[in-house]
Amino acid sequence: MSIEKIRIILESFNHVTLHNSCNIIINVLNSEKLITDVSGPISFPTKKRSYCVLRSPHVNKDSREQFEIRRYKKIIDIQSNSEEIINTLLLLELSPGVSTKLFSYK
Repeated sequence: MSIEKIRIILESFNHVTLHNSCNIIINVLNSEKLITDVSGPISFPTKKRSYCVLRSPHVNKDSREQFEIRRYKKIIDIQSNSEEIINTLLLLELSPGVSTKLFSYK
């Protein structure tokens, strides 16, 4: 059997739900006996996007509101001998607000 490499990319606007989802994935992977190596979760830099909006539609240009959106990202790399792990990862139910991408390499 060849060793298969799997990369899981997790993204969220809330760092608490992202951390909880990473813990769920790590716990499931540690309970499986078919895994040879798990590395991660590896945190990526937080992407910040700021918006500046006028409070008043007519006058008072100096009065503005500022909003910010932060996007958090983590990666987990897995090396495994079987393809059953992909099925277990696809059947996991993570908290809402966390987007996942799953890549498989041979």
